[in-house]
Amino acid sequence: MDAAQQEATARARELQRNWYGEPLGALFRKLIDDLGLNQARLAGVLGLSAPMLSQLMSGQRAKIGNPAVVQRVQLLQDLAGQVADGSVSAAEATERMDEIKQSQGGSVLSNTTSTTSSSGAPTVKRVVREIQSLLRSVAAAGDIIDAADTLAPTHPELAEFLRVYGAGRTSDAVTHYQSYQG
Repeated sequence: MDAAQQEATARARELQRNWYGEPLGALFRKLIDDLGLNQARLAGVLGLSAPMLSQLMSGQRAKIGNPAVVQRVQLLQDLAGQVADGSVSAAEATERMDEIKQSQGGSVLSNTTSTTSSSGAPTVKRVVREIQSLLRSVAAAGDIIDAADTLAPTHPELAEFLRVYGAGRTSDAVTHYQSYQG
C-alpha cells in the first residue's frame, strides 16, 4: 500500500469513527466475536456483499450507503450486548439474526423482548441508540459538534446533549441519560 492509499484509509477510518463511533473494522470484528459469526455470515445478515464488508472493514470504503444496513448494524450491536449480559441465549441470538436479516430498516424488533427489560420498558441502551441513530441520520458527527459549539455560549445543556448523543460513545450517552433519570 503506498502513502496515498494509507492516507485515504486513515481518512476513511476517521470518518467512520465520526459517523459510527469507531472504525467499522473494529465494530464488525466485535460483532463477529460476540455473536460467533464469520465475515460471510455477518455480510449476509447485514445485507452487504462480502467484498463490500471487506472494503468497509479495511477502510477502502468509508460509509455504509444504505440506512437499512446501518439500522441492522445497530440491531446487531444491541443483540451482542444482550448475549454478553446473558439475557439472550445463543439459540435466540441466531433466531434474532434471521429477523434482523429480514428487516428493511424500521425497528423490526421493537415489539419483541429484545428491546425491553423484564418490566416491559425499553432498555436505556436501546433508547440511547435510537437517539444517536436519529441525530446521526440528520447530520455527521463533525456537523453536530459544530452546531454544539455554536449553541454552547447560550445553551450549554443543549450543546452537551448534541455532543454526547450526536458524536459521543454509546457508553457515555448511557451515563448521561441515566444522570437525568429519576
